[in-house]
Amino acid sequence: MKPEELKDLSIKTLDEMKAIDIVCLDVRPLTSITDYMIMCTGRSIRHVRSLADSVALEAKKYGHKDARIEGNRESEWILVDLNDVVVHVMLASTRSFYRLEDLWAPIIEMREQQ
Repeated sequence: MKPEELKDLSIKTLDEMKAIDIVCLDVRPLTSITDYMIMCTGRSIRHVRSLADSVALEAKKYGHKDARIEGNRESEWILVDLNDVVVHVMLASTRSFYRLEDLWAPIIEMREQQ
């Protein structure tokens, strides 16, 4: 799958599973680690697990075999690493504490203004 297709599939899956406040950042100009970072919030630990598992399962269904999941034990913040797309699924309290969008957004905005 192309990175854009994987990104779209991930967002569609999260949306269908009722993820809250889905944000996608294009980080290609900033890092070689991944192309897109997607962040969303789950309503409960069970919902966070379900969102992460669904993204990995859908990616696998469409032929992407490299999905890795981290944080499944604690489930306050689960990272789904699809190589070209990294999905962060968090509880609301965890997301507001770490504020990943706030870490990346100023860098992205600064680069866009150049």
